[in-house]
Amino acid sequence: MRLFDLIKKKLFKKQPVKTGDHLVDFYNRIDEDSRLLSKHGQIEFLTTVKYIEKYLKDGMKIIEIGAATGRYSHYFAQKGFEVDAVELIEHNIEIFKAKTMPDEKVTIRQGNAVNLSEYPDESYDVTLLLGPMYHLYTVEKQKKALSEAIRITKPDGYVFVAYCMVDPSVLTGIFKNNKVQYSIENGLINTESFEIYFPPHGVFKLYTRDEIFELTEELNAERLHFLATDGYALHMSEVIDKMDAETYELYLKYHFKTCERQDLVGISHHTLDVLRKEQTL
Repeated sequence: MRLFDLIKKKLFKKQPVKTGDHLVDFYNRIDEDSRLLSKHGQIEFLTTVKYIEKYLKDGMKIIEIGAATGRYSHYFAQKGFEVDAVELIEHNIEIFKAKTMPDEKVTIRQGNAVNLSEYPDESYDVTLLLGPMYHLYTVEKQKKALSEAIRITKPDGYVFVAYCMVDPSVLTGIFKNNKVQYSIENGLINTESFEIYFPPHGVFKLYTRDEIFELTEELNAERLHFLATDGYALHMSEVIDKMDAETYELYLKYHFKTCERQDLVGISHHTLDVLRKEQTL
């Protein structure tokens, strides 16, 4: 998700009755289905798919945990892969089901990333965890989600984990958008640590690279890539959306060339950690 970008009215639907659950209310209000369809939004999607397809082979079985409305699940199901999807928010599940084509080998079940007990050990070749880490505030739950993803993945299988980063949201959402005083008055920023919170508190967890690497230290997994999935795209979204086709292709070429540069990865609103589960001794 695009953090402060999501405040833009075009991404919000009519206000439904609030449930009292901040996360449910948030996803009931936004048009999650269109999030990755703009030119700048497609960069995150195209980059994530590019890296998944580096390791994807015919016959591999995929699970997507936190599938939202199914942008990735349906993409791979339509390419002939068998996909199981898990999603917490009922509203997203309804849209996911409505988008399912008759020939897709895809299932969806309501569930939580921190408890995948219905799924046996070592069941999937590829595990996608592309949303839940955005919403898990405690280290305990973050580690639980990661360990569950690793558990259900086959040895030598792949786990793809997406994160939202702190500093791009500070720079764009607060300073660039002239929201400094508003953010201080509404408790959106800690002016000592510069940790920020998307309203209402508890919806988003934002990370630093060091936090992410610390979370994965004890996992039975090897890191293959840590990369920026949208790079500078959200900082210049309006410019990118106005690019002609030739310029856009050149920008994509630049992005793919630089997305693994560790001196640049921290400017990206979204990052992707690509892990390979190690063989159990």
